[in-house]
Amino acid sequence: MSRALGVVRAVGTIAGLTLTTALLFPAQWVLLKRRSAHAGAPPWWWHRTAVRLVGLRVETHGAPAGQRPLLLVANHVSWLDIVVLGSLMPLSFVAKAEVAGWPVFGFLARMQRTVFVDRTRRTATRGAAGDIAARLRRGDPIVLFAEGTSSNGAEVLPFRSALVGASQQAIADGLPAMVQPVSIVYTRRNGLPLGRRGRAAIAWYGDMEIAGHLWGVLADGAIDALVSFGEPIAFGPDSDRKRVTATAEAAVRAMTAAALAGRPQPSVAPPGR
Repeated sequence: MSRALGVVRAVGTIAGLTLTTALLFPAQWVLLKRRSAHAGAPPWWWHRTAVRLVGLRVETHGAPAGQRPLLLVANHVSWLDIVVLGSLMPLSFVAKAEVAGWPVFGFLARMQRTVFVDRTRRTATRGAAGDIAARLRRGDPIVLFAEGTSSNGAEVLPFRSALVGASQQAIADGLPAMVQPVSIVYTRRNGLPLGRRGRAAIAWYGDMEIAGHLWGVLADGAIDALVSFGEPIAFGPDSDRKRVTATAEAAVRAMTAAALAGRPQPSVAPPGR
């Protein structure tokens, strides 16, 4: 794609996202003020529109669990993960506290009903776990990027167990909560398979500056993403948090390795698509 076409594409995408935000989020503001059970719908529609505008093609293998409470435990590659997962179903995310203050992204995260956590303070992490548990008890699926940071797209970093334990706090009426492993892999760009270097260009990690990365993604063309849902793990009152986390991590590593090798599990369409 030529530079001029890339500029046109990026500007058009930004204009489309701005218009979508202007149309959807006044209604979202009202729903949030009223604590409506339907507050997950406008962000879902926003992300569904965004994947089309950005040029993301999302393929799914497996499906989200139907049982609630449900904590989706995923690897983290890029800010694109939010759009990819957010397009599949109404859900919310856990994010580091500083995201709340970012221009544009912070506003969108708050409208998404994101749970913010200061990972540098243990007491804050415990408080965030309580917030996550309360949301899970209400039936809201929550996405936790359990690595605590993003990777280069070709590997899965060790999972942290502290916030996975929030699902145990959400147990009610003796029924277990569900912790479901989720793998996100970016497989193609403009129809061409991505190698390690290509995935690293899509990934947003380390000290990358977000504005330049965002512009590059919007200008450079279509990206294929593969989301794999693993077998849900029952998290009961007597379950060990670290063992559940390790099981989820192993599943995400296996699904990611299979996707990178071009051998994902059989595809099942998720609900609501």
